[in-house]
Amino acid sequence: MPSRTGILLLVSGPSGSGKTTLCRRLADEQEAHYSTSCTTRIARPGEIDGHDYFFLSREAFDAKIAAGDFLEHATVHDNSYGTLKSEVLQYIDRGIDVVMDIDVQGAAQVRACTDSQIRNALVDLFVMPATDEELAARLTGRKTDSPEVIALRLKNAIEEMAHWREYQYRLISASREEDYSRFRSLLIAERLRSARLVHDSSTEPLTHS
Repeated sequence: MPSRTGILLLVSGPSGSGKTTLCRRLADEQEAHYSTSCTTRIARPGEIDGHDYFFLSREAFDAKIAAGDFLEHATVHDNSYGTLKSEVLQYIDRGIDVVMDIDVQGAAQVRACTDSQIRNALVDLFVMPATDEELAARLTGRKTDSPEVIALRLKNAIEEMAHWREYQYRLISASREEDYSRFRSLLIAERLRSARLVHDSSTEPLTHS
């Protein structure tokens, strides 16, 4: 029996904020399980079903929507993506933390979930650069996109950053190591919440009369 229930850590932020790097490093260091999403798109060379994504047919994906199996889902460029509620619950029930790299629309869907286990496990964080200028510098620094693509990403990112107040926590990005230190510290602190502890009389502290 686990000593506590697991945490569902939602991480959002604009392109260039470093949120994906934070989530993947947390998983690589086995601090949390990186949530695997479902998608209707075709697997790319090297991608593994059940690891990179759960690859579903359109019919199977729609059937799961109808059954209410998704914690959140969306359609992007004619392909659908979604997170299965069962994929998250199987870990948090065992006291294993789950981290999700998710956009603001998906995060809103998760917050709206009425499942008590999900609501009790939920912690959300918005990662963002200190200024719009810093964000622009990060997007430009990639040197992989055209000026038009960068301008569109910057516009979308600025619009997305307007949602940071909807989150419990905000991380203003600095260096990679500083960001990760604070990111991991947040997870550690959340593990100490008394509300997450599983009651077991054998672990109750001794009292003296």
